Amino acid sequence: MPNPLLTWEFDPAAVRTVGRDLQRPECILAERDGTLWTADARGGVVRIGPDGTQDLVAARPSGHFDTERDMAGSLLTGTLPNGLAFTEGGDFLIANFGTDALEVMDRGGTVRTLYDTIDGQPLGKVNFVLRDRRGRTWITVSTMVNPWSDAIGRHVADGYVAVLDDRGLRVVADGFAFTNEIRFDADEQWLYVAETTGKRVTRLRIADDASVLEREVFGPSSMGDGLVDGITFDSHGNLWATMIFADRLVALTPEGELLELFCDGDPEATARFEAEFAAGQAVGFETLSATGGTLAPWLASVTFGGPHLDHVYLGSLRGTTLPSFPAPVPGLPPTHW
Repeated sequence: MPNPLLTWEFDPAAVRTVGRDLQRPECILAERDGTLWTADARGGVVRIGPDGTQDLVAARPSGHFDTERDMAGSLLTGTLPNGLAFTEGGDFLIANFGTDALEVMDRGGTVRTLYDTIDGQPLGKVNFVLRDRRGRTWITVSTMVNPWSDAIGRHVADGYVAVLDDRGLRVVADGFAFTNEIRFDADEQWLYVAETTGKRVTRLRIADDASVLEREVFGPSSMGDGLVDGITFDSHGNLWATMIFADRLVALTPEGELLELFCDGDPEATARFEAEFAAGQAVGFETLSATGGTLAPWLASVTFGGPHLDHVYLGSLRGTTLPSFPAPVPGLPPTHW
């Protein structure tokens, strides 16, 4: 079957927006009826119904997030729900990038910490959480560097992937360059890992006991301008990826070929970022704040949603809404469907 993505062209006129007044909608979960849930920097999630109605679910909403007033304070302090996954009972697992913890929140907004240490040590910058069909929970930790922004550009590779199963929480692979989102392929044989500051995707072949059998780079060793952040599969086997700070949306075909789907970043700001990043020094917030486009500033995640998974939704770190457009190929059904 021909790959539909090879001939598809992005149409800006087809973009619509969903949601309003969102704060750091980094991760998006989609339900079968068209409901969307987004992470929100006020300390919980926002539910966006199929009819457009929305509600913030957070026990004690925080008002700390304001990147216009205080960029560093907004991104380095306070609660920062990042990656999301559903529990078996329909509550929310939250990888909280601000509290450095894996949390669980019920649909009334009550939050409790599941883990903030591993092997007696702090977890680090917990970034993403994923459940597989066996009921195991996988998490990523981007870095142990604090503040995490010092790891951007310094080529630090202290990130790891951990699994939580009936044996407890344990590290299964480490040495990643700012571990970000992870996704299983359709057969759940390979776990794909976004290495943000590595500008690449690495994949791990996973054994029945959750150990790693093989590890290899998938696709090019560098995916070009920006840093790879969010990843997700479509039903054809293409791995879609966001490139934050350049605001590019790209995809890796099943053969590992890199396709550019669109670029919304500012070329001059991206060039300044790339120069500082290549110099091997921590990239400053002044440089970071100048990057990003207008569609989804600091494009961070991509999710397929709608009853038929036939729409694409984009999450971001500085946007207040979710851009959406018709998908050229439906998404791979998530574990909770």
